[in-house]
Amino acid sequence: MQLPTFNDIWQDSLQWQPTQEQLEQWEKLYQEIILINRQINLTRITEPNDFLEKHLWDSLAGVIGLDFLNYEDSLKVVDIGTGAGFPGLPISIIFPHWQLTLLDSTRKKINVIKLFLEALKLNNSQTFIGRAEDIGHIPEHREQYDLGLIRAVGEPSVCAEYVLPFLKVGGIGVLYRGNWQKEEEINLNNALKQLGGKLILVKQFETPLTKSIRHFIYVEKITNIPEYFPRPVGIPKQNPL
Repeated sequence: MQLPTFNDIWQDSLQWQPTQEQLEQWEKLYQEIILINRQINLTRITEPNDFLEKHLWDSLAGVIGLDFLNYEDSLKVVDIGTGAGFPGLPISIIFPHWQLTLLDSTRKKINVIKLFLEALKLNNSQTFIGRAEDIGHIPEHREQYDLGLIRAVGEPSVCAEYVLPFLKVGGIGVLYRGNWQKEEEINLNNALKQLGGKLILVKQFETPLTKSIRHFIYVEKITNIPEYFPRPVGIPKQNPL
């Protein structure tokens, strides 16, 4: 199996186009994932079209075309709960001058991602094992990042509590969502008041192949966060702000 190119979907949906080298890197990543998936259940999304839309396109749609990001800067980026390496790996391929940290609590997944980084020669990325509730208190990670990415790990207010401690003041958190409800926005805004952040943009997309709805929620850190955030492991999900 090989990935389709579908160059027109990138231009039509994101007004952006991958280079030939980037397409080749994606293909290599895809083949590596297909190979490792025979040994461990890394991701259920393995059909070429699904992989392109739900892993590659979805990862990049959250970070491309934003007025409030300076794409020329060497941004420090953390991908919280990276799982099989998304959205971090496709982003590290597209922005080789960015510095990415791929964080996950599952050692098996992190070990596999390390193999991917070696195979693709992605020297701009590193991995870290741990829970966001713990790592967010470590000085080398707390308030050190320009951009924080968090995809499908809980309620928006929970995601905000995970990501805001990692960001510098002025840093941006990107919450990857499917549907988005007004109630979720109200709850998120209430949480952000406690976390020193504000909601700056809700961006809706229709996926290019299956025409599903995606939302990308952008929050900015506007002041230093109280030291007790994030709360201990399990508390944010059990008792959302």
